[in-house]
Amino acid sequence: MKRLASLAVLAALALGCATAAMAATEVRMTGEARVWGNAWSHVNYTGWNYKATTTGDPLTIWERLRLRTDFIANEGLKFRFGIRVNNRAWGNDTFTVDNPTTAIDVYQAYLQFKWPGTDLEFTVGLQDIDLPISGPSVLNTSPVFGGTRAAGATFSAPVTEQFKVNGGFIRFLDTNKDFDTTTTQVADEFDGYFLTLPVTLDGFKATPWAMLAVAGRAAGYASTFVGASPRYSNQSLATNLLSAASLAPGATFRNAQNAFWWVGASVAVTALDPFKFYGDVIYGEGNASDKSANRRSGMFFDLAAEYTGFSALTPQVSFWYGTGEDGSTRNGSERMPSVVGSWGPSTSFLFDSNQAFGAGNMGLNAMGSWGLAASLNKVSFIENLTHRLTFTYAQGNNSGRALRNATLLTGTGNYVQMGRDLAVGEYVLGVNFDNQYAIYENLAAIVEAGWAHGSFLKSVWGSRLVNEAKGGDAVKVAFGLNYRF
Repeated sequence: MKRLASLAVLAALALGCATAAMAATEVRMTGEARVWGNAWSHVNYTGWNYKATTTGDPLTIWERLRLRTDFIANEGLKFRFGIRVNNRAWGNDTFTVDNPTTAIDVYQAYLQFKWPGTDLEFTVGLQDIDLPISGPSVLNTSPVFGGTRAAGATFSAPVTEQFKVNGGFIRFLDTNKDFDTTTTQVADEFDGYFLTLPVTLDGFKATPWAMLAVAGRAAGYASTFVGASPRYSNQSLATNLLSAASLAPGATFRNAQNAFWWVGASVAVTALDPFKFYGDVIYGEGNASDKSANRRSGMFFDLAAEYTGFSALTPQVSFWYGTGEDGSTRNGSERMPSVVGSWGPSTSFLFDSNQAFGAGNMGLNAMGSWGLAASLNKVSFIENLTHRLTFTYAQGNNSGRALRNATLLTGTGNYVQMGRDLAVGEYVLGVNFDNQYAIYENLAAIVEAGWAHGSFLKSVWGSRLVNEAKGGDAVKVAFGLNYRF
């Protein structure tokens, strides 16, 4: 009995300590749940996957969950823990009847604190990181790295009310973790170091920035798929960063590690509010000291404007240009390298940007193309009901010969893809009409409708793919619910 009494006292003490600790820490939980159906006709313009070997279903029902928990000690110290079920189809893996597989993963886990007595803030762990973009309301995020997260250590240091210094270290990849697969160390890491210098004045904001990355040749670029719908676009770190020749069978890198670097500037002018103007210019280069066929470099810029003076709608226009491939694969790639981009004008159906529902875009590559978009955004004539109508036109800047040779070197859909990568003489049109009705303050019914038409060259992609694309235009209708809590 004395032993039981002692255990009871110890349990009571432990519970009391835990309660006291919890009392000192505020816990806040937020999140969102989305359930939707995607109805497709001629996904990828052909109705097939990127390799043209399988057929897309006409209807798939999806579900996703985000649950974020903040453990707040005080206004200068907290820890964020976020878990998710990421775009899973009903009847498959997590949502299989009776015996589902587990598909819950951690997507945020970071410590954030301010140095005592200062506004210097540090964030350490798996966190959301976005390189600068001039107009998020029109262009969403950076085409180099944005709209996603990575493990890193970052800081934000306000110098004055008008000037900040932000920067940090990012570990994008460490393929072999703590032990390499042989007794010899291999370069399997891909690390980044970035710095941004935002200057904010009345009616004007400019942010020069730069990022340097060290890329090990043994890192798993080709096996790291990125984007909201990689099952359709086959987009990976390899397609974003490397040249076609470097991915050909038997290709090797001369250097164990290579440098990638980007410099850019983002400018927003709001002095003429409600007229607002945005612009970005970026240059990027990688593998410059390696074999000429492995090199990749290029430029990207965009311009955008919006008018926010109407209460019932917001007109937006934008233009972009990304340098494209020349006629040779022996001298590398002339498209700007990127890591993970979520750039897209006015939530265009053509781009993987900030659509409400995943797996619902055409995956157009802004690198190697140019185009324009016009949108009527935030249209509302009835309470709780909003609309967005966006038209997008894009043409290719890539040599048809380069795209054809890339396919010969790497296989159909593995590096370039019809409809995603456009040759000179090719174009795509896209229209999307998106609608949202607020059933409750935190619950919305959403319908996204998209149409896309492409004109493609048989000399680049072959008769089979082009003829199939001529059989009908791509159409998508997504419908579902979004609950935020």
